[in-house]
Amino acid sequence: MKKARLTAAIASVVALTVSACGGTSQSGQDRTANQKLTEGKTFTMAIGTDPGALDPAMTVLSVALEIGRYLYDSLINLDETGKPIPGLAEKFEATTTTASFTLRNGITCDDGSPLTASGVAANIDFVGDPANKSPMSGLTVAPGTKATADDAARTITVTSGAPDAFLLRNLGGMPIVCGKGVTDRQALAKGKYGTGMFTMSEIVPNDHYTLTRRKDYTWGPGDWKREQPGLPEKVVFRVIQNMTTTSNLLLSGELNAARITGQDQQRLRAQKLFHGDQVVPMGEMFFNQAPGRAGADQAVRRALVQALDLAQIGKVLTSGAGAPSQGMVTTEPRACAGDAVSGKLPAFDVAAAKSALDAAGWKPGADGVRVKDGKRLALTAIYGTQLGPTMASSAELMQQSWKAAGADVTLKGLDSPGTSQVLFNTGEWDISLAPVTLLLPSQVTSFVSGPKPPAGTNFAHIENERYTSQARQAAQMPGESGCATWLAAESALIERLDVVPYVNSVIPTFGSNARFKVNFGTIEPSSVRMYS
Repeated sequence: MKKARLTAAIASVVALTVSACGGTSQSGQDRTANQKLTEGKTFTMAIGTDPGALDPAMTVLSVALEIGRYLYDSLINLDETGKPIPGLAEKFEATTTTASFTLRNGITCDDGSPLTASGVAANIDFVGDPANKSPMSGLTVAPGTKATADDAARTITVTSGAPDAFLLRNLGGMPIVCGKGVTDRQALAKGKYGTGMFTMSEIVPNDHYTLTRRKDYTWGPGDWKREQPGLPEKVVFRVIQNMTTTSNLLLSGELNAARITGQDQQRLRAQKLFHGDQVVPMGEMFFNQAPGRAGADQAVRRALVQALDLAQIGKVLTSGAGAPSQGMVTTEPRACAGDAVSGKLPAFDVAAAKSALDAAGWKPGADGVRVKDGKRLALTAIYGTQLGPTMASSAELMQQSWKAAGADVTLKGLDSPGTSQVLFNTGEWDISLAPVTLLLPSQVTSFVSGPKPPAGTNFAHIENERYTSQARQAAQMPGESGCATWLAAESALIERLDVVPYVNSVIPTFGSNARFKVNFGTIEPSSVRMYS
């Protein structure tokens, strides 16, 4: 069975976060200004949920991929403008259907064996083969994609299974595992066979993950050099779900980094802690459109959205610091600028929501809950607990609003693995408040079209012919040339209320006695520097 992982904005993201690196904004006024770089330190970071299995080809859970960045490098990276720069590959080029990469010389695996071109090709072939049921298939690698290798020349040549407007970024951003790891998926689930800067030393599920820096690691983004002061000797990820506890540990110095949502941000800013910021889609809704579900009726979806004061809910969710959504891809630098949302969502109007439900055959019952054909409008809404306390508060506000319109909504808070289980396996949900964080417009496709679980990742059972047609056209247009078509495709989803993005938030990752770059939602491992 396909086991895809969804996250929340980092929250994510969870939000879903995949792929290489990119731009960030960060504070220059912080405590480290008067501190000195120091050696031999451990970099300790809080994560809001356990990552589960770490196999980078079998998860899209953001927290797992975040840890994976320390273990598995990618063929290319991106600079702060979004321009590709060397990663494991020193040379690269691509069209919408083919790509080629030349590996840097001297790259080794965490067991000391050399990374080969054929090993890289095996990574791509694994994801491209539908029989392996990788959740990355259709997300970053088109099904049917095949790679060939020349080990002597250190080259990999790829033929995509379908046109991909962002083929270089999608293939180049894949986490690459070494040698036997392609066939030893159990070891990969524990973070083995790495090509990255660190190796996994200890795993205590739901408590902590300890990684140790490789002394033989000489490659990195662009022209990164090994001999640099302040690099951490170890990295520890601690599972801490409470934001206030996490903030206290940052201030005490027990934590070196943490992503903070909610009001705790203010006191950390007041203490002038260093931070790197990212834009995430905090407010985003999906409706389960599987047969027999109320959300399969567009009129019901419209009524449920009309019943909500999304502007007010967005303020609660982001503690008043959010901005209206413009699309499903928020991570800067955005591959396609533009606004696919404004004017597409119905306005807040409870009377109109009630009338829409009446017209759809849902009549008020004796207890106020609407009924159709003997079935009550009883729905289950899920939200991500790892996103912080404002998620529960905003979900409760939604619940009250839906009750006023005649919908009996049960709320269920889930961590990231729990969200994945419900969306991709059990299917026992009606409304998902868990946002999906994406880097490229093309990455939207597998979540809103095509096969449904367990065969695919179209978890909301969306069938939008207009989106599918326009996305297919855009995929054949390289890079920015297809942006207008990608935006039109997203608008098609939003107009039908297949997806309801309504508020973004700037989420800071705070540092204490450490500095780093936040690239595309997560810390760039090679950028971490320790201070004392």
